[in-house]
Amino acid sequence: MQFFDGGVCFPKGFTAHGVLAGIKKGRTKEDVALIVSEKQCNASGVFTKNLVQAEPVKLSRKHLERRRSYAVIANSGNANACTGAQGEQNALLMASCTAQALQKKGMTGVCTGDVLVCSTGVIGQQLAVEKIEAKIDELVAGLSKEGNVKARQAIMTTDTVHKECAVQTVIGGKDVRLGTMAKGSGMIHIHMGTMLGFITTDCAITPDMLDEALRESVEGTYNCVSVDGDSSTNDTLLILANGMAENPVISKKDDNYYLFLDALNVLNTRMARSIAGDGEGASHLIECTVTGAKDVQSARNLAKSVISSSLVKAAFFGRDANWGRILCALGYSGEFFTPGKTSVSFKSEAGSIVVFDHGTPVNFDEVKAKEILGAKEIQITAAMEDGSASGTAWGCDLTYDYVKINGDYRT
Repeated sequence: MQFFDGGVCFPKGFTAHGVLAGIKKGRTKEDVALIVSEKQCNASGVFTKNLVQAEPVKLSRKHLERRRSYAVIANSGNANACTGAQGEQNALLMASCTAQALQKKGMTGVCTGDVLVCSTGVIGQQLAVEKIEAKIDELVAGLSKEGNVKARQAIMTTDTVHKECAVQTVIGGKDVRLGTMAKGSGMIHIHMGTMLGFITTDCAITPDMLDEALRESVEGTYNCVSVDGDSSTNDTLLILANGMAENPVISKKDDNYYLFLDALNVLNTRMARSIAGDGEGASHLIECTVTGAKDVQSARNLAKSVISSSLVKAAFFGRDANWGRILCALGYSGEFFTPGKTSVSFKSEAGSIVVFDHGTPVNFDEVKAKEILGAKEIQITAAMEDGSASGTAWGCDLTYDYVKINGDYRT
């Protein structure tokens, strides 16, 4: 599938912008982003399963009960989490002032409930929402088809690179576009039902099918990512569909639905890999694929257990082919497999090597293994013989820099 520029602005009818409000002292680049559709969208979202949830998560959940939206506003520099009644009011004010600014611009049908809100940054500090309110007219005035550039910058925290993607497919003879941007580098152990993701599409699809597609896609993409084992209070993935592609409306799980789902999976897989590869302090993207598992969910859980292991991650930082840690992580995953019928291999641009074969250690070339593990992207394959299912998960190595970044994150 071909990739395009434009991110969230690639689909018809969507614009975006980002401005600097000065939420976090010392920041010199944009910190508030806005995405807007010229037509009301069907909308859905998945959120963190952490019991401690940020105020924007609670508010966006409530607004999505209508399954409609026009806009998403997001800030970095402050998570607005564990902030009580004041935090709740601040999140609501972000939505209401956005709606009012859009109304002044001529979008008279927009109400507060049409605006979804996201925040990312430090937990436990009150958000200086008045700084966002002071910039809201500028934010709305700057909306454009090129606004994805500033918007993607505005949501970054410890990210070292922006993360966005856009694809196009054909449904019912019509070109259908999907675009996305995301942020995430630390506190990443995604288990959604501080990662933020936004998907826009001009596909005509019912709210039920949009929600179904998002949840189905998330299970094999975003939920298969771990950087450090910490599930954020703010994890949010939102999707807005305005129907402007004018394809036949997708209202059931037919061929058109699966065409849309395939495009969504391509988009979300690209983002999942980007988030894992940009983990805080990371020097390697680690991809683990389990084959021959009893079912797909088992395969995914087994793979995620491997890439979540601190010992596995540390070994890959040191380019140490310590496959015993991989077997250990598979063993405590909670999923059934037969160790005596399992093989493990490593692969990268430097070649491939088998290190464990059907339950038996292999006398492999340690120098070659170290060369393979020195590549930027490394693949682990755990081949089992317990079924026919496969699953993949993405993570990164654990480096000294991760500790440096998080040792004084708040101060």
